[in-house]
Amino acid sequence: MNAYNTVKKQLQAKPKSWLITGVAGFIGSNLLEHLLKLDQIVVGLDNFSTGKTANLEEVRDAVSPEQWQRFSFTEGDIRNLDTCRQSCAGVDVVLHHAALGSVPRSIENPILSNENNVTGTLNMMVAARDKSVRRFIYAASSSTYGDHPDLPKVEDKIGRPLSPYAVTKYVNELYADVFARTYGLQSIGLRYFNVFGPRQDPFGAYAAVIPTWIAAMIKNETVYINGNGETSRDFCYVENVVQMNLLAATTERQEAVNQIFNTALNARTSLNQLFELLRCRLLPRYAHLANFHPVYRDNRPGDVLHSQADISKATSLLGYAPTHTIEQGLDTALDWYCK
Repeated sequence: MNAYNTVKKQLQAKPKSWLITGVAGFIGSNLLEHLLKLDQIVVGLDNFSTGKTANLEEVRDAVSPEQWQRFSFTEGDIRNLDTCRQSCAGVDVVLHHAALGSVPRSIENPILSNENNVTGTLNMMVAARDKSVRRFIYAASSSTYGDHPDLPKVEDKIGRPLSPYAVTKYVNELYADVFARTYGLQSIGLRYFNVFGPRQDPFGAYAAVIPTWIAAMIKNETVYINGNGETSRDFCYVENVVQMNLLAATTERQEAVNQIFNTALNARTSLNQLFELLRCRLLPRYAHLANFHPVYRDNRPGDVLHSQADISKATSLLGYAPTHTIEQGLDTALDWYCK
């Protein structure tokens, strides 16, 4: 039995109390669904700046009424320390996913990104410390690698940040390290690469590439590729992210605590390859895609050209074993995206 299956059996046998910040968001709602299906007790916190009530309603419909009763929700903001403290009361594990994502948004409004991603995360760490939370798991980012040229990316080698967003996520890691040494707060940071899957918003100025392109293809609208299309990313299906959160939250290996872990596949897919993966999967449903082509434009400021994760640290210390490649993830999520 692999480490993830073992953890799920242990959690069902002995449930924990969890707080998910950003619970109404894409990753947060997927974490909520998986935890409720394991009969866990979950507290959720969200201010709906990017999260959606519809995501919570989807989770409610996906679990049993008894499991849904184990969830309690607070509408609130991580920029308010009292709200953070109240939410952490009686909680075993915090899964901190409330943040303002997007490199372009941070370039447009660096102060707002800092308030949410730095001040908000600091509030959550203070609250977790004050309420004696056992383990603090937080969403870190591959943007922290900045301009470091090596591939694949290894956790202890980073470059200079290329955007305000990258700065905020690196500061989170620095605070986590200081809180571990100063206050004994056990934390683990998960450097997410390009996560995709159900409930990822296809609309808005800062939508991620996969849902944006799928929505455009379905509607026969223009798909824009920044650069020549050879820019590459390590696309990670959301169920792999859920696995990493649960492994990190429950590991008893001390050498794995107060560490950073890449969360991805150790694979690279170019934007040109991604376009074809999506077009071929949608073509049987949408005949107009037979002769559909993208439009190329300039690279965006702040974007790295290539991204690929070395996952050997997560594999060896946490027992991480990704269950979905990009192709398997797209096949699993396609019905949701189309709907």
